[in-house]
Amino acid sequence: MSEKRVVLVTGGGTGIGAATARLLCTAGHQVVISGRRPEPLRRVAEETGALAHPSDAADPEAVRELVETTVTAYGRLDGLVLNAGIGRGGAVGDTAVEDWEELIRTNLTGPFLLLRAALPHLLAARGAVVAVASVAALRNSVGNAAYATSKAGLLHLCRSLAVDYGPQGLRASAVCPGWVRTEMADQRMARFAAEAGLAGGAEEANRLTPAGRPGDPEEVAKAIDWLLSPAASYVNGAVLTVDGGVTTVGVGGAAFDHRIEARTPRL
Repeated sequence: MSEKRVVLVTGGGTGIGAATARLLCTAGHQVVISGRRPEPLRRVAEETGALAHPSDAADPEAVRELVETTVTAYGRLDGLVLNAGIGRGGAVGDTAVEDWEELIRTNLTGPFLLLRAALPHLLAARGAVVAVASVAALRNSVGNAAYATSKAGLLHLCRSLAVDYGPQGLRASAVCPGWVRTEMADQRMARFAAEAGLAGGAEEANRLTPAGRPGDPEEVAKAIDWLLSPAASYVNGAVLTVDGGVTTVGVGGAAFDHRIEARTPRL
């Protein structure tokens, strides 16, 4: 992979995707951002110089056009960031079939379609894929059946790339963020807090996080950038948690941690 890379970032209009586009563009890479909403993409493109291409990641024809646009514009494709996704809450018994199908189509089928379209170009470049999964892919929480299932599937879809195409030079790993201050996460946090009758959802959610705070999109973007880069040349099929340490906390002992009430999250 050349020093300056051509990278396609899905869900590039907001949150982790936008932060990744900013970081890559600042370093001089060529970046294409996609997403369903044209206006956020336009704002990021004007700010960074990235090429915006509105696209529905779950539409096979739209995905093919997205890859063709990238390769036509820059001649190759070195990196792919699978970041587009949606959230739906609910236990199995509370999740409508329509919500399940939409979430799986967006969070899992969409990345599968994009990988199929992009794979010949990524193999030609001996490139890299980074999937933005979630700590929900590693352990679950109440009322999160569909979302957690989709992210666990995305994680293993990415690992299958490492197993099947690693011998041909393709690297594929996943980042698993915890609570990160993005538009989607803030909306979910506000809903959770309202349902629980809490004034501060972010503070409550991070009481057990060793970092004592939610993450910033830029912190996840730096991890993505490293996994895409030659610096991670011997990293394949990895799962990198970017979660402030929350997945290291044992539930059984949390009740005996005298520091929990005293900790003040840095928001």
